[in-house]
Amino acid sequence: MTQSELAIHFFLQLAIILAVCRVVGLLARRIGQPQVVGEMIAGVLLGPSLFGLLAPHWQQELFPKGPAMTILYAASQVGLVLYMFLIGLDFDTNLIRHRVPSAISISVAGVTMPLVLGSLVALLLIKDEGRFFAGGVKTWQAMLFMGAAIAITAFPMLARIIFERRLSGTSLGTLALAAGATDDAISWCLFAVVMAVFKHDPMIAVLAIGGGLVYVLTVLTVGRRLLHRFIGDRAERQGGVSSPMFAVILMLLMCAAWFTDFVGIYAIFGAFVLGVAMPRGVVATEVRRSLEPLVTNFLLPLFFVFSGLNTQIGLVNSVGLLAIGLLILAASVLGKGVACYFAARLNKEPQREALAIGSLMNARGLMELILLNLGLQAGLITPTLFTLLVMMAIITTLMATPLFQQFYGRFRKLPKVTSVNAGAAPNVVVNGNVPADLAPATRGAER
Repeated sequence: MTQSELAIHFFLQLAIILAVCRVVGLLARRIGQPQVVGEMIAGVLLGPSLFGLLAPHWQQELFPKGPAMTILYAASQVGLVLYMFLIGLDFDTNLIRHRVPSAISISVAGVTMPLVLGSLVALLLIKDEGRFFAGGVKTWQAMLFMGAAIAITAFPMLARIIFERRLSGTSLGTLALAAGATDDAISWCLFAVVMAVFKHDPMIAVLAIGGGLVYVLTVLTVGRRLLHRFIGDRAERQGGVSSPMFAVILMLLMCAAWFTDFVGIYAIFGAFVLGVAMPRGVVATEVRRSLEPLVTNFLLPLFFVFSGLNTQIGLVNSVGLLAIGLLILAASVLGKGVACYFAARLNKEPQREALAIGSLMNARGLMELILLNLGLQAGLITPTLFTLLVMMAIITTLMATPLFQQFYGRFRKLPKVTSVNAGAAPNVVVNGNVPADLAPATRGAER
């Protein structure tokens, strides 16, 4: 295609993706699933698993391999980075300070147990040489990969579920985000170690771990002070964020995404950490108001659909493979959901909150698909294992919202906004006995 033809084709892709995401999202909401799960399923439906099965020619015409998909991928990454930046803006570090032991324990449990169970599963699978792991993969590499694949959390999806359930800015939502972000960072570091050895390049692991630590420490210390001085204070004096200031914020965001992607931890963590470091008050309010509608309704669905296009459910075509898939699923639920629940209870978190944490942490979503696609492209795993792990990711993600609603959501009574005076915060009246640390922040009530 010429550049003009690529642009025209991209517009058609956008129209169809947004339409299918909206329809499937509405259907998902009718059965109690969040919009984001509908968008994930929409990607699978538009891919070879259904659309490609029913109308392969049309599917290939709409989503041809080559430059057209490259453009779609790039646009999806921009949407994901912007969204995780917005999630960082909602991340209230004050709410997590008194629950640091819980966050650390949940993160440790959410990595340690998946490593153990994933390693046991890998020991079983690697015996069948060449069927699940590519030739030349060492046993310990397979063990680390399976551990990372089971340990990873659907951080973007978890963030959106928290947003849609109006848990942004609450103690529970912040605790889940902190544990999920830590687990994903560790999982990506483990994956970087595996890739470093597999490709005989130790710098991959050094860059991922060392570069990630340097970035986080720099941004949350020196970077935070500079942002408050040159952006936060100026915005407060001016009473808003000017166009040049907004452009600088976007430039910093793109630099943060580039750096963390360059070192091998993935772009979303750079965006999330920068969002955490950004000044609150006028800056956070203005940026959120400018970006949120465009990102959540237009750009973010592209990410979920693009990843879903690479999923082929039809590869699991025997009883033996189905049994292995169930084994992987059981190890994933025990290693993540159950382990995080017990870690929360050991830190004296209330029963319902501990169950809610386990439910949310158990979802894998498309962060899993990203890791699996990288492993497949690198020749580490075979398409068979790729498909089995994709099925696990879809099932654990579908489990998240119903379990969360059953264990916690149906007992939580949302605040009602009774009146809003000009220039004043809303008067929030809460029905029922909701602990103070669970009450949403003012902006959550406004949503």
